[in-house]
Amino acid sequence: MAECDICGEEESMPYNCRHCGGTYCGDHRLPESHDCPGLDQWEQQGPVFDSGFEETVDPTASSDSGLADRLGIDTGPGGTLAYFRGNMTFVFLGLMWITFALQLIVRIGFSPQLEQALFVLSPENPLYVWTWVTSVFAHGSPLHIFFNSIVIFFFGRLVEQYVGSKEFAALFLGSGVVAGLAQIAPEVLGFQALGPGVVGASGAALALMGVLTIMNPQLTVYLYFIIPAPIWLITGGTVVVSAFFVVFDPSAFGIAHMAHLVGVVIGLAYGQRVKKRVSIPQQVRFGGGPGGPGGPGGPRRRGPF
Repeated sequence: MAECDICGEEESMPYNCRHCGGTYCGDHRLPESHDCPGLDQWEQQGPVFDSGFEETVDPTASSDSGLADRLGIDTGPGGTLAYFRGNMTFVFLGLMWITFALQLIVRIGFSPQLEQALFVLSPENPLYVWTWVTSVFAHGSPLHIFFNSIVIFFFGRLVEQYVGSKEFAALFLGSGVVAGLAQIAPEVLGFQALGPGVVGASGAALALMGVLTIMNPQLTVYLYFIIPAPIWLITGGTVVVSAFFVVFDPSAFGIAHMAHLVGVVIGLAYGQRVKKRVSIPQQVRFGGGPGGPGGPGGPRRRGPF
């Protein structure tokens, strides 16, 4: 027996949606009936969810797919972009590790100064706009990228599955960029410096945790894959710790506390926006803790790391 994700009715032969992975009863099995994220992903593609009862649907019909269509990029099933649909979590994880490798190559083959200019979002050079994005994928140490990868691997897949790849990508990049800018903004504006330049996907990772906290505050997270704790407790602990250090020691332990705090807040706000149309499982195994799921090394120290 399984419960419908929408109405909770127990079904001996439930329907599993191949687009969002949810479990539904007969009344909610169609994507239109459970507000499937796939509907948003395919909204530019014409009638994708053909139930088989509507004979007026023309399977060969096509519609304007926007910019991608005008550029000649196939966004349909089997097309170029189809490989990224539902896989943006892994795309971002791959970009993180590729970027980290490029950091090492640039630092060793050229100079730490060039590495700073390419990958570090710093208060001295806030108009190096490329670093707004590259800094999200760059990291300060192997331990830093390892911890962020764990958070994103487990939490990212859940969020992407239930909000869709398009919204997931926007949330990840948007929260990562805004969190980084928030870390350097006080010094840029002439106020107290919160630390040196910043790198890392901690802001984006914590935004994902914030989303899941709103959607299901009782979601069980296994800290270090062993200790069970509700996600609201971990998120609350992260907020308290980050806020404390922002006030008393913004660069303590080499962590971007303001970026962490802003990332969580963005996630909580986004979670409020989507909570009525998504559902998630009751537990997930994950390694990390309230002291900073993004791991140490959030702010980028000047010089070699």
